[in-house]
Amino acid sequence: MSATPTRVAASLSGLLAFPVTPFTESGDVDLSRFRTHLTDVLAAKPAAIFVACGTGELASLTGTEHQAVVKAAAEHVAGAVPVLAGIGGGTRTAVEFARAARAAGADGLLALPPYLQVGPPAGLVSHYREVAAATELDVILYQRGTAVFTPDAVVELAEVDNIVALKDGHGDMELLQLIQTATGGRLPLLNGMPTAEVFARSYAGLGARAYSSAALAFVPEVAVAFFEAFENGDDATQQLLLREFYAPLAELRRTTPGYAVSLVKAGLDIRGRTAGPVRSPLAQVTPEHREQLARIIDRGLAALSATPVA
Repeated sequence: MSATPTRVAASLSGLLAFPVTPFTESGDVDLSRFRTHLTDVLAAKPAAIFVACGTGELASLTGTEHQAVVKAAAEHVAGAVPVLAGIGGGTRTAVEFARAARAAGADGLLALPPYLQVGPPAGLVSHYREVAAATELDVILYQRGTAVFTPDAVVELAEVDNIVALKDGHGDMELLQLIQTATGGRLPLLNGMPTAEVFARSYAGLGARAYSSAALAFVPEVAVAFFEAFENGDDATQQLLLREFYAPLAELRRTTPGYAVSLVKAGLDIRGRTAGPVRSPLAQVTPEHREQLARIIDRGLAALSATPVA
């Protein structure tokens, strides 16, 4: 990585926003709702916005839809914060997404794992080297699923100038410590766990204070309050919000595959900011779970009145 951090690299030190991709009831991308959603997300003052990633249902978007979403985000955000686009799939598919995202105005890329294919460390290194070489944009590696790196593999990838960070959604703290030791911390670590706030203090012990917040998309006031408490060392507020909101949300998320995304869209709908349905193979939140989510949201909002940051 270059000695002078790029704008994207310099932004990876705060609360990171991952908007959803709104769809109409017939399943088409709804760019009008997307822009409204982005306005709401920007009001929370995130350090960067990541579009068409996991929460944005990258895996269900066509290439044309992906480019339209990235272009709409880049134009709407208009430089207020960096806009990073999700890319994924096999190497050539990821390269196509990367080039299209650059043409659409993205500032950087989050490289999601190759789908289904599982290769050895050398294969992963080759994949991400080829993706990074195909673009001038900064690239963040995303460790989860089929992309779990060895420390040696991360050492190699950290030498690529435009690979600027490692986002972790795998949660193996021993592996992360070994990676940090092997690289000397040259590649900043981001907390990318589902319901990342639950893991925030654990990742902070490894120097990773920036994290992706799904809650920011539908309860920004709770997400911002928790982040401010986290940054200020306010343990009482963190514990309150973990107990009243984040822990119950994490428990609900674990009941059903895909709820990491479906609950966010259901939460937006509950709060009057509908973003439409999720696309299959994800499933809509059941009526019972929707009622449970509404109660969790109410508890989180009520907890804010008891905190000094509210």
